[in-house]
Amino acid sequence: MTQDFTDANEPFDLFEQWFAEARDKEINDPNAMCLATVDKDGLPDARMVLLKGLEPLGFVFYTNSESAKGTELSHNMKAALIFHWKSLRRQVRVRGPVEVVSAQEADAYFASRPRDSRIGAWASQQSRPMETRFALEKAVVREAARFGLGDVPRPPHWNGYRVRPVQVEFWHDRPFRLHDRVTFYRDTPDGAWRKERLYP
Repeated sequence: MTQDFTDANEPFDLFEQWFAEARDKEINDPNAMCLATVDKDGLPDARMVLLKGLEPLGFVFYTNSESAKGTELSHNMKAALIFHWKSLRRQVRVRGPVEVVSAQEADAYFASRPRDSRIGAWASQQSRPMETRFALEKAVVREAARFGLGDVPRPPHWNGYRVRPVQVEFWHDRPFRLHDRVTFYRDTPDGAWRKERLYP
């Protein structure tokens, strides 16, 4: 079991401990996270994505850059994440600026995906109107034929994004809704962390 998380002095080691416990306890997708962005008019948008990289610089996910989230990030490179591990009665909230990962990182991750998923990345015009399901199926067949038995490279519009946190809040359920909340915050993604306990 994790020691009292309110004693932690920085968020990344604590997150890794909680994430390791989530991988043991959560039945499906312990790396699922809600990604929130805003559109060009400032209207918030949110959807579930999968965490695909956890590193000292931040939290990494991948997507079609022409999708709704990719388009929204192109207008405002800031985002929020929420991890909710119901079986552990915990959640983690993350906020910060976003950067595009290097082409080398994106290529390496794309190459690790199943072949059918790589073909699907070429076939899907993510987030755009689709006439029929058959149109998507035809696009998959077309792209599969185009690549044959050869390599399926990363599409130019498919990228990785790294959320570089300036705020990370840990929340743990306690009886009578007197929950434990600790937030770590800093002024810039490279700054020193400070910590506060919050009322539930």
